[in-house]
Amino acid sequence: MRTAVALDVGGTKIAAAVVDEAGGILRRTAELTGSDPWTTVLSVIAAVRSGSEVVCGVGCGGPMTAGGAEVSPLNIPAWRGFPLRERLRELTGLSTFVDNDAKALALGEGWVGGATGEQSYLAMVVSTGVGGGIVLNGSLVDGAAGNAGHIGHVIVEPEGRACPCGARGCLEAEASGTAIRAITGRPAAEAGPEVVERTGRLVGRAVACVANLLDLRLALVSGSVALGFGAPFFAAAQAEVDRSARLDFSRGARILPAGLGADGPVLGAAAVGWRGLSRTE
Repeated sequence: MRTAVALDVGGTKIAAAVVDEAGGILRRTAELTGSDPWTTVLSVIAAVRSGSEVVCGVGCGGPMTAGGAEVSPLNIPAWRGFPLRERLRELTGLSTFVDNDAKALALGEGWVGGATGEQSYLAMVVSTGVGGGIVLNGSLVDGAAGNAGHIGHVIVEPEGRACPCGARGCLEAEASGTAIRAITGRPAAEAGPEVVERTGRLVGRAVACVANLLDLRLALVSGSVALGFGAPFFAAAQAEVDRSARLDFSRGARILPAGLGADGPVLGAAAVGWRGLSRTE
């Protein structure tokens, strides 16, 4: 069976894995992103490769230019206009495909996760940052430059905290791990019940907006903050969705933990690779 190199690039850690066409993870590793992310990429890829892989798929924080040719993740200041796709192609010698990490999650959830068989849904990552990917009528929504689905920059608190994007009150500026640390002075893992409830409520508010806008009824949420907060977070998020998604077509929308759990980022990255390869064969 053919295998792919899967790379998940995040602000806190970078993970690599070798994944087969059925979604099986054969080898994996992860390291802290650090101040020199490219050195970390070199290390994790070297740790998992056997040399027999046929494609490289990448999920990375955005924004990015079309096709992931250049990436400028808001939570990786060292990379601005970084030519990630070409650098990886040179490193691995493989056809390389790059997409937003949350869009990658959406692909993975539809492939072997909680959205299998669903035609329209939202997948989200609530972690160091907040991102999203949208599938409508069976197709991943890309947008003009590949950045569609950036739910982290839906305004949930008008006149709220300043966001690195330049706006105020974005979901990412209010509910990400980075924001929680800035607001409370403690990491999200040490957040109290009030912070957990508020974070869930704000995520639910953003999800309700998307459900109302795009006529979808399922949101799957992954990421260390959401999954770490667990049931109280999802209860608060669902309560806000129920309160705010009130149109006939959005009423009853569900917000659930992503089906792939901690495996979602690397399986999503692999899905990006398999999707790209299928379009070139």
